[in-house]
Amino acid sequence: ILPHLAQPSLMIDFLTRAYDVGGAISLLALNGLFILIHKHNLEYPDFYRKLYGLLDPSVFHVKYRARFFHLADLFLSSSHLPAYLVAAFAKRLSRLALTAPPEALLMVLPFICNLLRRHPACRVLVHRPQGPELDADPYDPSEEDPAKSRALESSLWELQALQQHYHPEVSQAASVINQALSVPEVSIAPLLELTAFEIFERDLKKKGPETVPLEFVPAQGLLGRPADLCAQHFALS
Repeated sequence: ILPHLAQPSLMIDFLTRAYDVGGAISLLALNGLFILIHKHNLEYPDFYRKLYGLLDPSVFHVKYRARFFHLADLFLSSSHLPAYLVAAFAKRLSRLALTAPPEALLMVLPFICNLLRRHPACRVLVHRPQGPELDADPYDPSEEDPAKSRALESSLWELQALQQHYHPEVSQAASVINQALSVPEVSIAPLLELTAFEIFERDLKKKGPETVPLEFVPAQGLLGRPADLCAQHFALS
């Protein structure tokens, strides 16, 4: 609709109220506001604060997840965004990733790494030489304003924790931060609509090792120590 309006800026009140509806409507409203900001020089200081407010645990389970992260990637693509703002988004996504399903993690982990690639000042979240010893995370997840969340004082320890994830692909994706991040970004487009069924099908097609490793000391009994009842009455030889 906006390209066909003589004065698109008249839509700002409508889009602002549409954001308060919640869900997919809020996302579409932010998309409209983003167009007004970039193409019609609209001043809207609360844009990224409202986008930050949409990040909650349900964002990985909604039907419009692919569209949300596609637009979020677009909104955060500028290299001129302040470091504290990008750090707040990276930290919030990392915290939410601790309870996200594998299909969402395989998308959001490259998303976070791309933020660090675009904004080198935020790499202190994964490597802070001579940093202070912290006994608690200074990041405030309940703060609605990303400028006051203290994310830049924190670290992405959540990615270190996800390196112990039960799914090997997630563990590998989280281990990218252990090396220097490559300059080219990783495209998240093929991962936006990844489903649990696709991951399951992919795992089924993987071939296991031809030989299964066995215990090199042959077992003599069924259970227990030599003096136990099972060892006295059951033998494997």
